[in-house]
Amino acid sequence: MLMEIDTGSTQPLADQVAAAVRRSMLAGSLRVGDRLPAARELARALEIGLHTVLRGYQTLQAEGLIELRRGRGAVVIASAPQDRATVVEQARQLVTAARRIGMPDTETLSLVSTCMGRK
Repeated sequence: MLMEIDTGSTQPLADQVAAAVRRSMLAGSLRVGDRLPAARELARALEIGLHTVLRGYQTLQAEGLIELRRGRGAVVIASAPQDRATVVEQARQLVTAARRIGMPDTETLSLVSTCMGRK
């Protein structure tokens, strides 16, 4: 799995790691049951800290896209269809865009609730 990060970006490196994995899922190069690179190896290859990679992996786990298995690493899980990766990535892009224009998080949440038909 080819992964690139931009150390000059304002986006945190851990977020870039998670986004790169999501993009691989969307492209179909990562499928259910596939293992992600070992965090230590990925950190070495990207020349970033081990804990940075682990934070990216933990984000993906919290999103329900991967499972972290002790001794086996990170694995794409069955409950993580491509569509879920798409929605998670779009939500992150919405938050980034809203913050870029100075929209308060509470207003962004209200906007999402409104779009879902809730008040």
